[in-house]
Amino acid sequence: MKQGLYKTLVSLLLFSASSYMVQAGDFKNGQTLHDGNCMSCHTTIMNDKPNDIYTREDRRIDSYDGLVNQVNRCESNLGIVWPENQVDDVVTFLNQSFYKFKK
Repeated sequence: MKQGLYKTLVSLLLFSASSYMVQAGDFKNGQTLHDGNCMSCHTTIMNDKPNDIYTREDRRIDSYDGLVNQVNRCESNLGIVWPENQVDDVVTFLNQSFYKFKK
C-alpha cells in the first residue's frame, strides 16, 4: 500500500511541476483565492487598507521568485494547503495586479 501511495504522490508532484512550468496561472481564480484567504490578515496589518501591503515603499518583494516565496510563506503561515497550480494562480493575480515582474 505504501509503495502505491508513494508512486501516486511522485506522479502528482511531477505532473504539478510540469503543469506549473507550462501554464500561466488563472488570474480570476487567483483573485478569488487571494480575496478569500489573504485579505482579512492584510486588512489588519495595514489598518483597513489591505492592498497597501503591495504598494508600500518598503515592500519586501523585489522579484518574481520573491513573490512566489512570499505566497508560499503566507500559505504555510495560514495553514492553507494549495496545490502548486493554485499558488501559481495567486502569484499570477498579484503579479499582474501589483508587481509586474517578468518571469
